[in-house]
Amino acid sequence: QVQLVESGGGLVQAGGSLSLSCAASGRTFSMGAAGWFRQAPGKERAFVAAITSSGSTTKYADSVQGRFTISRDRATNTVFLQMNSLKPEDTALYYCAARRDVYTVSVNSEWYDYWGQGTQVTVSS
Repeated sequence: QVQLVESGGGLVQAGGSLSLSCAASGRTFSMGAAGWFRQAPGKERAFVAAITSSGSTTKYADSVQGRFTISRDRATNTVFLQMNSLKPEDTALYYCAARRDVYTVSVNSEWYDYWGQGTQVTVSS
């Protein structure tokens, strides 16, 4: 089992920045893929960003491309999401996801095996 714990959410004004962290424990996912998803009230969970086990490949949703950056520290089994130029439409509950023993990523939430509890990001206008 892998446990994921997100942190770093909060309230920020439009145009501001936040950095989210996802710490993994248990059977670590150092050789797996990691991703961030978000869910706004009344909407389905949506893909935000993902990163391969090596960190060499990343993928982003069009809506965050150029504003968000996903990265990982394999030594500490932590995945980060740096969010810049935040917009009110970025307001959502952000979830970290992971899947072990793979060398690719997916935008499909059902592909991931492990999920955190989420951290709230609120962007005021």
